[in-house]
Amino acid sequence: MKNFLVKTIANAGALAVAVWLLDKITLTGDSTGKEIGTLLLVALIFGVVNFLVKPVVKLLSLPLLILTLGLFTLVVNALMLLLTSWLADQLDLSFHVEGFWTAVLGGLIVSVVSWALNVILPDGD
Repeated sequence: MKNFLVKTIANAGALAVAVWLLDKITLTGDSTGKEIGTLLLVALIFGVVNFLVKPVVKLLSLPLLILTLGLFTLVVNALMLLLTSWLADQLDLSFHVEGFWTAVLGGLIVSVVSWALNVILPDGD
């Protein structure tokens, strides 16, 4: 349970950095508390998407991953971020990613920051 909480906080921090750096990834709210709550919910959605959908997409795109020497992972990460944005919109959360190339750059930022935060934050083991 502690590991899940640490990963969710790392995802929330990574998404916050992407929102801060990129103008076309937006997170709005009436107050700072509402924005933090929305960010945590979006991080939960992002974690579920990465846990359930990403392995299936990677398996189905295995030939492209091999052909591009793993660079297709950037496209997979972008698709996961776009799916998270769509699900957040369906759940009436104020998180939006505008466009595929923004999602590619956002996915790269989220991956790097999430990796760095997971190195720094203690795990539950």
